[in-house]
Amino acid sequence: MSTSGKHVPFSKNILHFENVEKVCNEIIVNLKRDVGRTLQRRGAVVGISGGIDSSVVMALSAKAFGPEKVTGIMLPEKDSSDDSLFLAEKLAKKFGVSTKVEEITKALDGFGCYQRRDEAIAKVIVDFDPEVDKAKIEIKQNITENLPAVFSITVIKPSGEIRSKLLPAKEYLQIVAATNFKQRCRMSMLYYYAESLHYAVIGTPNKHEVEQGFFVKYGDGGADIMPIGHLYKTQVYQLASYLGVPQEIIDRTPTTDTYTAEQTQEDFFYQMPFESMDLIWYGWENNYDAKEVAAVMGKSSTEIENIYKNFERKRKTTEYLRMKPIF
Repeated sequence: MSTSGKHVPFSKNILHFENVEKVCNEIIVNLKRDVGRTLQRRGAVVGISGGIDSSVVMALSAKAFGPEKVTGIMLPEKDSSDDSLFLAEKLAKKFGVSTKVEEITKALDGFGCYQRRDEAIAKVIVDFDPEVDKAKIEIKQNITENLPAVFSITVIKPSGEIRSKLLPAKEYLQIVAATNFKQRCRMSMLYYYAESLHYAVIGTPNKHEVEQGFFVKYGDGGADIMPIGHLYKTQVYQLASYLGVPQEIIDRTPTTDTYTAEQTQEDFFYQMPFESMDLIWYGWENNYDAKEVAAVMGKSSTEIENIYKNFERKRKTTEYLRMKPIF
């Protein structure tokens, strides 16, 4: 919908920025104001993982404050992909930003992160061997079905054999609670550097992560400013191209980089490609009729209506993540 109230026909180009430079400049101006005036801090700390969102936030921060006032923090642990560290270093070098590497495996061991996670997995896949097996959580049902998400645990044996079972609620909650130590540990380290430098922590979640609840409360949801929290994923990619983010990062498939088996964000949570999800979410959020969206997206009206219902369900069930403490 346009701000004038006139209906804009739904199309696959509806989220395309006509002037991406203007969008970037507005974010940069806001960052300078929010960090310098509102928070009264003198620079930025950004956790960088080699992913598209953190890369764009890093690039925007470097332009807002100058690379000398931005510190990139890399926070690998034993389950992290080697590509994450390599790409994060390449990003920092491109924008002239200094970095710190903090290996958090020992801290996570101290929390019992791996032991608690593996204990729950072994209750479902009884011969699970965390020393050699890989594991991940997945949603396998189609988002076009009007059903709540049901999670499965998938274990990959060294032989290549794949075993997958539905996760009972108790084991699912334990696995998620244990792995959430990773995001909360990273948040603590980011604030260590921010406080020691008198900087602000710049968050990296995009619009979908914020509104669908794909973040950890007081983990990656813990930040002073979230400059891309209003942007759809495909819009983040538009900024990445304009800002000169390394092509390897732009081409990389977004992953959770949380579990031992390789896992895309689509498999774990979103259930559909960003290119489609962004457009359909925009249609739902702006009250476009399912028939109009269906005609453009090549789906039936019923499928779009069911996707709308799934969006609404996700936003409602994750509302507590966005809530401030109750006084």
